[in-house]
Amino acid sequence: MNITTIGLVAAFMTTVAAVPQVVRCWRTRHVRDISLWQPLLLVVGMVLWLWYGVELGDPPLIIGNIVSLLLNLTLIYLKFRFAPNDPPAEPAPIHKLTEEL
Repeated sequence: MNITTIGLVAAFMTTVAAVPQVVRCWRTRHVRDISLWQPLLLVVGMVLWLWYGVELGDPPLIIGNIVSLLLNLTLIYLKFRFAPNDPPAEPAPIHKLTEEL
């Protein structure tokens, strides 16, 4: 297996990792539990990786980061699109922690 194939497999795996979250947000229209900072920081990092890949002329870096950018930008869009309609979060139950002596 050559190094480009390894890069393409790695790009595919890290890119498809965002698909389930995007699909779930689209289907449920619930984004309350999604942090806005996570996809925003990922987008900044991906832009830098994309720039790096373009400078190197490395297809796995370029392709993987373009698709990942699109998925994470979609997640950010969904966060803003559906957040006003999301019901408020219910408070988490408080459990007493007991220690055995």
